[in-house]
Amino acid sequence: MELNWLNSFVDDWRKRVTAGRVPHAVMLAGPRGTGKRSAAAWIAATRVGRAERDSLPVFPPAIPEHADVLWVSKADDRQSILIDQVRALTADLALTSYEGKGQTAVIEPADTMNAAAANSLLKTLEEPSGDALLVLVVDRMGKLPATVVSRCQRIDFAAPGEREALAWLAEAEPGRDWRAALQNAGGAPLAALLAAGRETLREALQADFHAVARQTSSPVEVAARWAKEDAGLVLEWLSRSLTRAVRDRFGAQTEDPDQEIDRSVLQRMDTRNLFCYLDIINRLRAKPAGAFNPQSAFEGLLIDWSAGLRSVDESSGLEPMYKADPQRR
Repeated sequence: MELNWLNSFVDDWRKRVTAGRVPHAVMLAGPRGTGKRSAAAWIAATRVGRAERDSLPVFPPAIPEHADVLWVSKADDRQSILIDQVRALTADLALTSYEGKGQTAVIEPADTMNAAAANSLLKTLEEPSGDALLVLVVDRMGKLPATVVSRCQRIDFAAPGEREALAWLAEAEPGRDWRAALQNAGGAPLAALLAAGRETLREALQADFHAVARQTSSPVEVAARWAKEDAGLVLEWLSRSLTRAVRDRFGAQTEDPDQEIDRSVLQRMDTRNLFCYLDIINRLRAKPAGAFNPQSAFEGLLIDWSAGLRSVDESSGLEPMYKADPQRR
């Protein structure tokens, strides 16, 4: 879906291209949810001829699969972009452009580069390779070293006006009252849309988890649904909800407004294994993407949950994790 509030950005970029004033490094700065990543993908796509010049950036970002487009972001299991990623990027930029139109390298969010990675990027910013273009997407300017900021031409992004944002959200997902969500997102429509998606997912996960506990839904069928979602988000919800459940069960027994697991459901569980179960989920969260089969993992977790956590063992589908620590039970 096109981000129509980026019209002025697109017009300005076209003028830069026509006048031959495209810098070797640009910094797209502004709050999350204002379209910076979509703009970066659009810049890359237009440079390799994968987007029309009169098109607009779209959401989700249309990242072109092309040899001259290099996209660097932090790994799912990491908090930072690491120096090895930047070194690999600079090595690729030293190569000749595949189609001769110049390479485009996007780093997002660039403010998550650790100090070593940021320092490693400086040489490339000072001495760019040929007609390569570096695009740094920045959510928090204060996290970037001044030496990096000073070597990039900054383009600021802002949220559209409320009326325009609400109209876009109403088209993206009709039938929802977006006003409160937009306000909570600081006026950033994409942030509001993503937050609503996470809320919808949270509600679905909660309903499924309760249904499995009450044995009104099949753990295997629920696991198949969950496997279609982002495994990291599912595991994050499980971890957060169970942490609150543990606190509720063993803490002060005060009413928690954020409690997502009903006490009636929790009472069905063998609480002796609750800590073990939570530990398994957190260990799964720590694994890099691709290191486990989400559907098998969810099946194991949900089968144990359906059985009231009376046994938490190799049948959960997480055999390697259990065998690594046979004394866990």
